Amino acid sequence: MTINEVSHSWMEVTEVEEFLREPPAGFSVEVLCSGYRVHSEPEKSLVLVDDFDSCKGKIVFQKSLGRKVKMHNLWEYTSMRNSLLTKRIYLLMSACEDNFSVTGKKAANEARVLKQFVVSIDSNNPFIKWQMERGLDWTISSVAGESYRVDIDLTELLESWAAKNIHIITDKLKVKPVWRDASFTLKYYSDALFDFPHWFGFSKRKFNLRLT
Repeated sequence: MTINEVSHSWMEVTEVEEFLREPPAGFSVEVLCSGYRVHSEPEKSLVLVDDFDSCKGKIVFQKSLGRKVKMHNLWEYTSMRNSLLTKRIYLLMSACEDNFSVTGKKAANEARVLKQFVVSIDSNNPFIKWQMERGLDWTISSVAGESYRVDIDLTELLESWAAKNIHIITDKLKVKPVWRDASFTLKYYSDALFDFPHWFGFSKRKFNLRLT
């Protein structure tokens, strides 16, 4: 398996092993007997990576908020929104083999992980920032009045970028990976007594970040 990796200022895709070996500016890696602990500077970066197991042991991002961020008041929402629009965002994503079941349908539980990557997005990039701001405004109609869930999906963005910049070869064949975990979720919990839209699943929203 070989990776031809190209980085841009607004987006960087780094194999997990490389990230641990040579962490970027603002990060440091502590080696433990059970794996690794990754330290970061929350003032500059927004890390949304859950703890995960790898061939090198358990990897923990110490200051991470996790892939699903919970907010309970207007201050927490405002702080999170500001981070999404000003900091570099870090996520863990997996490139998987595109498997199909005997019926011709994708068998997600059978997908083989080819590589795991730490993907960072610079939310200060004008186009990314515009999409993020517009998406948040469109999906969140009322912060204080109701609970909601918003999924921010980077699959399309990553597929467009990876098609030109990343080549994965396995069993001497070039494969087009399927990207898994290429999204993160914001969950806002209102203190409203009767939050019917949330109860019945009507408050779920989603928007995509795109390359063009």
